[in-house]
Amino acid sequence: MATTDIRPYRVEIGQEKLDDLADRLRRTVWPAETPGVGPEYGMTTGRVRRLAEYWLTEFDWRAFEARLNSYPQFVTEIDGEDIHFLHVRSPRPDATPLILTHGWPGSIVEFLDLVTPLTEPAAGDPAYHLVVPSLPGFGFSGPTRSTGWNTTRTARAWIELMHRLGYERYGAVGNDAGSMISPVIGQLAPDRVIGVHVTQLFSFPSGDPAEMVDLSAEDQAALGKLQWFMDTMFSFNVLHSQQPSTLAYALADSPVGLLAWNAQLLGESLDEEFVIANVAIYWLTGTAGSAIRFYYDNARDGHRSARSTVPTGLAMFAGDFQSVRRFAERDHTIVSWHSYDAGLPAGGPRDAAGHYAAHEATDTLVADIRTFFASL
Repeated sequence: MATTDIRPYRVEIGQEKLDDLADRLRRTVWPAETPGVGPEYGMTTGRVRRLAEYWLTEFDWRAFEARLNSYPQFVTEIDGEDIHFLHVRSPRPDATPLILTHGWPGSIVEFLDLVTPLTEPAAGDPAYHLVVPSLPGFGFSGPTRSTGWNTTRTARAWIELMHRLGYERYGAVGNDAGSMISPVIGQLAPDRVIGVHVTQLFSFPSGDPAEMVDLSAEDQAALGKLQWFMDTMFSFNVLHSQQPSTLAYALADSPVGLLAWNAQLLGESLDEEFVIANVAIYWLTGTAGSAIRFYYDNARDGHRSARSTVPTGLAMFAGDFQSVRRFAERDHTIVSWHSYDAGLPAGGPRDAAGHYAAHEATDTLVADIRTFFASL
């Protein structure tokens, strides 16, 4: 029987799962190496071996589990699924509620570094109550028992979640898939959403030749980078969108297979602790397969929204996906648009430094979020 109860939650992974993981990591069957093969073929053996060794010998799940459990966590059933979320309230009575949404292959880990500066700011800085849910089928919100969990259905679930928590006016913040879901929350509930703040605005050419006239060199470079990504790095999206269940068998059986697949989009500029924490959540919750179904279901999402009227802010980072303002303004009401370098490692084109800005450039992103919502 469906219930709207909100239940306290703690992460408690059984020791047998950790022992099994260690055993599988030790017994990894490695693919044959081809001399001189670089990242153009995909994940290199050298990088995967280094990450796997770190996972086996240095990563401390129990310490990370304790970090997660230092935050108030809850589960509630929405639309037939158990939704896990952090709910960290600021001690400040004037705090603004925000719902923060992650993507793949990230997780709630993306936003942990934001919690203290946003909920317990210095005097004079605005404060926020934070709701940080795990996407349906991801981590502690899974595996899902139903299909169809796309952007729109997730946005509706988040609106219901905020209502259950008593927040009738709030902001929506997102990265990656969260940068798709957060604007839809605003489109579906414009009377409730104060503003939408994201790190990417996924607005693309519509096919109208007039849109391409007089594009700046910067915008043309952004489209060139997107085309490179589509031609070189997009295989994960095609497979997830067409045959996620086929891949799921390998991801459920091999932690190193899961590590290599997920880490292809967790760049080398990221610290090993962050990479492995994200991957470990998928492995220990058995959600590698249910998470990638998001792409399949999203490719079949029939919802098409009109231009959003909710104030929207973008904080994008130089190594990440570069949004084109002309296209973004067609789809959103842009009131804030900032591009940052933030002194991040240059990396290579496959690195996408800044994609996980909440972790990589915490102070810069916190400042942008504060400035954006303070202006509304």
